[in-house]
Amino acid sequence: MTQLPQGGPQTQRAPEQAPAPTGLPAQRPGSWAVQSRRLRAVATTEPGRLQIIGAVLALLVVAFGAVTALEISQRASAADDVVGRSQPLSADAASIYRSLADADTMAAGGFLAGAQEPKAVQEQYRKDIEEAARLLVKASANTDASTSSWREITTLNELLPVYTGLIERARANNRQGLPLGGAYLRYANQKMTNELLPAAERLYAAETGRLDRDSADARRWPFLSLAAGLVVLGALVWMQRRNYRRTNRVFNHGLLVATAAASVVLLWLAVGHTVARTELRSAMTQGQESLDVLNNARINSLKARANENLTLVARGAVLTADGSADQYETDYTTGMKALREQLKKAEQLADDASGSAPVAKAAKSVTEWQDRHRTARATDDKGDYDGALKQIIGAEDSTGQSFQQVDTALRTALAHEQGEFTAAAEDGRGALRGLPTGAAALALLGAVAAILGINRRLSEYR
Repeated sequence: MTQLPQGGPQTQRAPEQAPAPTGLPAQRPGSWAVQSRRLRAVATTEPGRLQIIGAVLALLVVAFGAVTALEISQRASAADDVVGRSQPLSADAASIYRSLADADTMAAGGFLAGAQEPKAVQEQYRKDIEEAARLLVKASANTDASTSSWREITTLNELLPVYTGLIERARANNRQGLPLGGAYLRYANQKMTNELLPAAERLYAAETGRLDRDSADARRWPFLSLAAGLVVLGALVWMQRRNYRRTNRVFNHGLLVATAAASVVLLWLAVGHTVARTELRSAMTQGQESLDVLNNARINSLKARANENLTLVARGAVLTADGSADQYETDYTTGMKALREQLKKAEQLADDASGSAPVAKAAKSVTEWQDRHRTARATDDKGDYDGALKQIIGAEDSTGQSFQQVDTALRTALAHEQGEFTAAAEDGRGALRGLPTGAAALALLGAVAAILGINRRLSEYR
C-alpha cells in the first residue's frame, strides 16, 4: 500500500510571497552607504590607497599652516598691544601720578617762598597741571567706558579743577598776607593726598595689570601648532618610509619638499616664539619691574618734599591722630623710609652700570637730604623760622637742592629703563613678524608638493 506524504492530502503548500507592486520604486541604499562602499572598494587597490593618503597629507599640512597662522597672529597681536598700547598707557598713568605729586610739591614750595612766588615754581606747577590734564584726555580716548580705568579717569577729571581752585585761593590769600591761605593750601594737599593721588595710583595699577595680561598672552606657548607640526612631520616620514619599502626608492621629490616646508614652519615657530617669549619676559622682569619701582620711588620723593614744605607752612597746626607728633613730619619720615627701600630694590634690579649708577647717585642724595632736613628741623625747633626756611628752600646747601638731585637721578634711571623695556619688547614683537604669513605660504607649498609627490607614484600605475 502506497504511503502518502506526511501531512496527508490536506497539506497545502505555503503561498509564495507576492512580488512588490510594479508601480513602487525599489528601495535604494543611502548616499553615505554608497560612498562608504566606493571608498572601501578604492582602498583595496594601491592607487586608491595612494589617493586617500595624498588627500589626508595635504589636509594635514594645510591644517598645520592654518593653526600656526591663527595662534601666532594672536600672539603677535598681544605683542603689538604690549609695545603700542598697554605699556604706553601704563607709562602715561605713571606720568599722571608724578605730575600731580609734583604739582602739589610746587604749590607748597611756592607758598613757602612768600607772597611773590618764584616764576620758575609757578611755571613748573602750571606745566604739571597741564600735563596731567593732557594725559587724562589721552587715556580716556584709549580706554573702554566699562573698565575700572575709566572710572578713575572720570574721578581725576572731576577732582583736578577742585584742587586747582583751592590752590588759587591759597595763593590769593597768601599774596594779601592772610593766614587763611595756609588753611586753603593744607586743604588742597589733603584733597591731593586722600583723593587725587589714590585715584591716580589705582589707574596706574589697572593699566599695569593690563600690560601684564597682554604680555602673558603674547608669551603663551602655541601648543596646538607645535603638536600639529609634529603630527604632520610624523605622517610625512611614515609615507616616505612606506614608499621606500614598497618601491625600494629612497627619495620622492614631492614628499621631500613637503617635509622640508613643514620642518621650516615648525622650526620657525619654535625658535621665533622662544625668542619672542624670552625678550618679552626680559622686558617685563628687567624693564617694567624696574620702571614700577623707580616710578614709586620718584612719587615718594615728591610726596616727601611736599610734606617737608608743609611742615613749615602748618607750623605744628596739623597733628597725628593721637596728637603726639606733627602729621607732615611723620608723613615725611614714612615717605623717606619707603624711598630708601625702593632705591635699594631698584639698584638690585638694574642689570648694567647705566641703570645702577643714577640709582646709586639718588641714594647718596637721599642721605644728604635727610641730614640737611634734620639740621633744618633743629633750627626751626630753636625758633629760627627764617633760618629753617633758608635751609629748606634756599639756593645752596638746602634740602630743596638735595631733592632736585634725587629727582634728576631718578629721571635718568627711568629714561634708561624705559629704553631697555622698549628695546626688548620690540625685539620680542619682531621675532613673530612675518611668521603667520610665512607659515600659511609654506603650508600651501607643502600641500601642493605632497599631492605632486603622490601623483608621481600614481602615474606608475597608468
